[in-house]
Amino acid sequence: MVTRLSQLFVRTLREDPSDAEVASHRLLVRAGYIRRQAPGIFAWLPLGLRVRRNVERVIREELEAFGAQEVHFPALLPRDPYEATGRWEEYGDGIFRLKDRKDADYLLAPTHEEVFTLLVKDLYSSYKDLPLSIYQIQDKYRDEARPRAGLLRGREFSMKDSYSFDYTDAGLDESYQQHRDAYERIFTRLGIDYVIVQADAGAMGGSRSEEFLAPVAIGEDTFVRSAGGYAANVEAYETPVPDPLPLDALPEPTVFDSPDTPTIATLVDLANAEQPRADRAWTAADTLKNVVLAVTHLDGERELVVVGLPGDREVELKRVEVAFAPADVEPATEKDFLDNPGLVKGYIGPWSPTGAVLGEESFTGIRYLLDPRVVEGSSWITGANVDEKHVFGLVAGRDFAGDGVIEASDVRDGDPAPDGSGPLETARGMEIGHVFQLGRKYADALGLRVLDENGKLVTVTMGSYGIGVTRILALLAELNHDDRGLVWPRAIAPFDVHVVAAGRDEAVYQVASSLAASLEAGGLDVLYDDRPKTSPGVKFGDAELLGVPIVVVVGRDAAAGIVEVWDRRAGTKSNVALADLPAAIAAIP
Repeated sequence: MVTRLSQLFVRTLREDPSDAEVASHRLLVRAGYIRRQAPGIFAWLPLGLRVRRNVERVIREELEAFGAQEVHFPALLPRDPYEATGRWEEYGDGIFRLKDRKDADYLLAPTHEEVFTLLVKDLYSSYKDLPLSIYQIQDKYRDEARPRAGLLRGREFSMKDSYSFDYTDAGLDESYQQHRDAYERIFTRLGIDYVIVQADAGAMGGSRSEEFLAPVAIGEDTFVRSAGGYAANVEAYETPVPDPLPLDALPEPTVFDSPDTPTIATLVDLANAEQPRADRAWTAADTLKNVVLAVTHLDGERELVVVGLPGDREVELKRVEVAFAPADVEPATEKDFLDNPGLVKGYIGPWSPTGAVLGEESFTGIRYLLDPRVVEGSSWITGANVDEKHVFGLVAGRDFAGDGVIEASDVRDGDPAPDGSGPLETARGMEIGHVFQLGRKYADALGLRVLDENGKLVTVTMGSYGIGVTRILALLAELNHDDRGLVWPRAIAPFDVHVVAAGRDEAVYQVASSLAASLEAGGLDVLYDDRPKTSPGVKFGDAELLGVPIVVVVGRDAAAGIVEVWDRRAGTKSNVALADLPAAIAAIP
């Protein structure tokens, strides 16, 4: 049945919503696809649901093509499974927790690994039941501290999450590849350019982890790639470690006065003025910066950690958060320094002429972690742990050592790829999919085991695979619009054709109505603007805003058998005879 715009539950807006930061948020609200209910929470109107279902259809077809089966879980789940895997605490403030009338704990699920695992445990007990891949498309909930950008970072969002179950590692590799290949087909069909990057597994756990990123300027992720094929999220980038240097014949450290030099820039200026080098000038890369961080663990304990890294580098908070996950990390406060007078702000170092050395008694409880570039035999200018004093020639492995290594520094254009494939370039991207080899983390915690060929109980190995359905819809809106409105790809547009009756002549409406019915009978999904008292200008504005990629305008030339066809994606308009219209529409990609 033809959908008539006069009866469709939609109201377009002429003004942008006041809280809209990005094009997708602005246009999806103005075009009547979604409506805000609360920060990060939206109602879906008929047009929005049509596009959403088209995205879901593509996902379902590609998953089921290799044998994945659909299930559906509730969003409201009990605490116990998440307690068993440790994620009730790991999620911290990131999830919605609630109690029922009997004071039992529940959550609105952010992901469903636990209950998928328990379902398979309940139903399967033999290796003959495996491999198995099951999936759902379902709303998820996360208590975002700062929901923003409409559907791109909300508190309620729709995801496809699928899970594979195998009893051998080889089986997991095959299931992982099936999902990975399906993702490539899905994003290709949706018309989304993507980059597959190495990623950190985060709270999901597991070994192998890859993200599918769409390279867009509004993306919240930074990734790096080389011309030789290496690609990784910055959180997963591993710094190539320089070779250690010989310790022999290196001069002893020299303490020098350095008043009013609390920054790396002032320290470098002083070093070049007081102790210039013969071969080149001192640079920030010759200094050792020591950054104090406060780590708050899940049990509430607050720990100070000092990170030592080359002075030309900055601490990248996202990378630090991965290193200390699931704890929270922030820069140390003034109170932290007051409570720890051994940390001389602006002059911190791993060694001091007073005998204060990080990791020893004078700094009890403070760990000292080093950037991978701080290798044995490397010599540094750094703080002397005395107010207004620094030290030249402090040698790693001789004068100081760390309590461990940490990937905490920023990643920059020109840094080397870890695999030797060339220098890196950085780019912004938006995560649209993520695949994990979970391994046996959840199966171990929840007791999912099956009998193998020899009748021996073995722990099942799992994979987890997510696609952000509503995020993809918003991304497609970001990628497919012009200054007049949305321009959907045909694969996911709410309708195939938008027929507009432009004029007040009854004959125009008769032709338009007959044409809409004919196109619908020919297998196209048609939206017909039949509003009799709406001006052509308003109808044209709505047609451009709503984003159906093909618009057919039935106007004053209708009596002569001529209509105007807009190809919104190409930005063209042409007159077409009614008899030739089906062929003209079929020729539009």
